[in-house]
Amino acid sequence: MKNITLSADEHLIEQARLVAKSQHKTLNVLFREWLRDLASRNGDVKEFEALMKRLKYVESRGPYTRDEMNER
Repeated sequence: MKNITLSADEHLIEQARLVAKSQHKTLNVLFREWLRDLASRNGDVKEFEALMKRLKYVESRGPYTRDEMNER
């Protein structure tokens, strides 16, 4: 595991420590979870971009009026 150094407002760090404590975790564990979640979003972005590429042929023919959008 690699160490990193971060800088943040002292008050913000203390608030984050309180949140971590309330979840029975350390600030380090919360950061690792956040970092893992952030990194996993990249896969979501790639999936979204692939979907948009596959649907490139679809045209909306908009813009639509409010009444047209609410027609049933």
